[in-house]
Amino acid sequence: MRRRDFIKLSGGVAATWPLAVRAQQRTMPVIGIPLSQPGGVDLLRGFHQGLKEAGYIEGENVTIEYVWGDNQDRQTAELVRRQVTVIVALGLPASESAVKATKTIPIVFTCSGAH
Repeated sequence: MRRRDFIKLSGGVAATWPLAVRAQQRTMPVIGIPLSQPGGVDLLRGFHQGLKEAGYIEGENVTIEYVWGDNQDRQTAELVRRQVTVIVALGLPASESAVKATKTIPIVFTCSGAH
């Protein structure tokens, strides 16, 4: 093999290597959920069932990170800092906090109650 051909081949492999490595790295989506208390996880049974029906199983192909506390803004800021894939906000205070905290992370929210 001539030197010039070797350099071309080496350069081509070096240029495509990062693409091949990136394609092999499969990142798991992370759902961030701010809650006011640990018992709030019980409220998410239907959510977990819906994820399962859609083919998402916690720990296998999706990660769910819960953040507990009484300060919605602090909780949401923590999820933004962790760079979660999506924020699930339960209730109006969590929804408002999420909207204030990020313009780039998608937010799924629920609100209930009569006005």
